[in-house]
Amino acid sequence: MSRAQLTRTGILRMALGGGGGADPLLPAEGGGDRRAPFLLRALRIAVVVCLYWFTSIAMVFLNKYLLDSPSLRLDAPLFVTFFQCALTAALCLGLSLGAACGPPCAGLPTLRLDPKVSRSVLPLSAVFIGMVTSNNLCLKHVGVAFYNVGRSLTTVFNVLLSYLLLKQTTSLYALLACGVIIGGFWLGVDQEGAEGTLSWTGIFFGILASLCVSLNAIYTKKVLPVVDGSIWRLTFYNNINACVLFFPLMVLLGEFRTLYHFDKLGSPSFWGMMTLGGVFGFAIGYVTGLQIKFTSPLTHNVSGTAKACAQTVLAVIYFEETKSFLWWTSNLMVLGGSFAYTWVKGLEMRKVQEDPNVKSGERNDTGV
Repeated sequence: MSRAQLTRTGILRMALGGGGGADPLLPAEGGGDRRAPFLLRALRIAVVVCLYWFTSIAMVFLNKYLLDSPSLRLDAPLFVTFFQCALTAALCLGLSLGAACGPPCAGLPTLRLDPKVSRSVLPLSAVFIGMVTSNNLCLKHVGVAFYNVGRSLTTVFNVLLSYLLLKQTTSLYALLACGVIIGGFWLGVDQEGAEGTLSWTGIFFGILASLCVSLNAIYTKKVLPVVDGSIWRLTFYNNINACVLFFPLMVLLGEFRTLYHFDKLGSPSFWGMMTLGGVFGFAIGYVTGLQIKFTSPLTHNVSGTAKACAQTVLAVIYFEETKSFLWWTSNLMVLGGSFAYTWVKGLEMRKVQEDPNVKSGERNDTGV
């Protein structure tokens, strides 16, 4: 994952891409969809891609408002993240309880809290907390326009951790793409400093978020068998664990005191925005799954790159910012490097899948 995929997207993409049962809320692969008329399939894909773009971009702007709005003035990023995790767990449970109502919830697994399973998922939950918290703290300290560049090193960490932990090597072309991403990242940092808008705190959390996203993917693959490959059970346990772990962190950082003195704590509009942010946080994983199912992992990554470009342009226009040529160059380098890496890995995966001499286990380990 090399682009702005927030919160729970990494978990759902891992499940959809490598292991676990079919997702009951998503359309089945192949079958009737392939027999549909071309125009209908094209329209369906266009709607799904637009839905993914809207959900992802809207979530980033909503989180930026909740985390760093001058009109809101709420300095409690962990509470915002805690609320989104709690709402996600509640939505998972609600969908599970609605399974008896028939389609589209009929295939959802029954969710119940098993302490033994919860303890097994705990290592992933610790990484998950690091991922969602560092994501939000990065967004709090940097502008939306720079957010994509600030978190752009996920691909680099994927390559590094794959080598260190899994002993998997990477092709020269993929390494060159990573070099372009690193160059774009440092150029972006330099240009933010030149414009006087650089936040080293935001950069630190952006790098940490990139690392945690990579670790999250690895730990997700390890933990999925504990929940019988069910992504909904994993999402439920992960967010329940996160809610429990967030409490001591919020106490330690004094966020309950901040909330006590927060003048909009009883405002319906504030809670409406909080709920909307949580719903979008839950929905991003689902629409990501839809886009992968209706297109492919490669097309999804290409769509994510284009979405990140559109998000940057929209942020510059919305916040009325003026950026230099080199600043835009840094963004193009990050986006271009991400696209090139995705394309190279897609070609490598296709080559492996078409090679009859490659073992099935090696095929399954190859991904975009």
